[in-house]
Amino acid sequence: MNVEIIAVGTELLLGQIVNTNAQFLARELASLGMGVYYHTVVGDNLNRLVNTFLQAWQRSEVVILTGGLGPTTDDLTREGVASALGRPLCFQEDVWQQIVAHMQRTKRPIPENNRRQAMVPEGAVVLPNPRGTAPGLAIRDAGRLAVLLPGPPREMQPMFVDHVRPLLLQMIGHGVILSRSLRVIGIGESALEEQLADLIATQSNPTIALYASLGELQIRITAKAEDEAAANLLIAPVETAIRQRIKTAIYGIDNETLPGVLGQLLKERGYQLAVAESCTGGLLGSMITDVSGSSDYFASGFITYSNEAKQKILGVSEAIIKEQGAVSAACAKAMATGARQKSGADVAIAITGIAGPTGGSPEKPVGTVYVAISAPEGDLVEELALRGERSAIRARSAKTAVNLARLLLLGELK
Repeated sequence: MNVEIIAVGTELLLGQIVNTNAQFLARELASLGMGVYYHTVVGDNLNRLVNTFLQAWQRSEVVILTGGLGPTTDDLTREGVASALGRPLCFQEDVWQQIVAHMQRTKRPIPENNRRQAMVPEGAVVLPNPRGTAPGLAIRDAGRLAVLLPGPPREMQPMFVDHVRPLLLQMIGHGVILSRSLRVIGIGESALEEQLADLIATQSNPTIALYASLGELQIRITAKAEDEAAANLLIAPVETAIRQRIKTAIYGIDNETLPGVLGQLLKERGYQLAVAESCTGGLLGSMITDVSGSSDYFASGFITYSNEAKQKILGVSEAIIKEQGAVSAACAKAMATGARQKSGADVAIAITGIAGPTGGSPEKPVGTVYVAISAPEGDLVEELALRGERSAIRARSAKTAVNLARLLLLGELK
């Protein structure tokens, strides 16, 4: 079954916002075994929107549009699709009352132009939106399906999962499609593909797909079967085979995050954590405290950017700074030791390095980073040679530091 995605909004064409909706939808559709051959972005122009939709409607069985469902005159997705399909727009009082109730709950005024959001193409199914005022719409026509979703991801994503995914499963027919994602860090995409080459080459059901993101990878195993239990039985041996090959490079599954996994390990051991950061400038602490419940184990964070701060706050000796430099294994180890002592935490993670684009030298080029961990399980210092822009080096440094702490607590590093 072919699906096409159309993102509506001039702000996307101008590069003012990033089209993360297409990325989310493409991954979700792939997990259902549905082919996505086209992504299109069209601005807030009625004629261009109608023409774009009609082109997609002729070549795809499902067309999903995001954006353009707001209350203002440049929100034209409802009008465009209704015009293309020859369906009049009708005001629906029950939809309007849902919009009014939402605005009253959020203590917002109710402008008259919000009534446009209660205009529904004849025969359309309304998809509720408890997170906003723009209801979604689903229109079946001649064996095809058009789905209109709001643009904000926090509204679009749950609407797709709760309402659109079941519609698509009905269209696919009998059975279920189930996916499990293995979260991987510490191995490159090419190396991972090489280790799994024979499994990928012989895949049929389930299928194996690799996805790369900054500093980590995802292995998605997707099976189609009569029911969920049967799909799990198909996935299990493939997952086992993958785990036997890459072992602790897999840190979690599905929606688990690396900081969340580390946090769980800290909680299980009753440990408190402190961090000491230089080149990451608080990114490591932010990553860890993004996890709900991190107050149970996160004790302190020290951002010691200057040499003076490293000495005064963390007790790094002047001799280390002068003889080996602030970017050195000795400095990272002293930062971790100091953070653990100053905070009274059980575990400390320290990062110091050169994020660039300036500050590098032939001996210590940009991307030279040292990570140190101090914990009851032992101490370690790791030298990293990272590539990329400043933001990428900082993000990879923080992720690698979290992973090293995870592996140390698991007894995988000595």
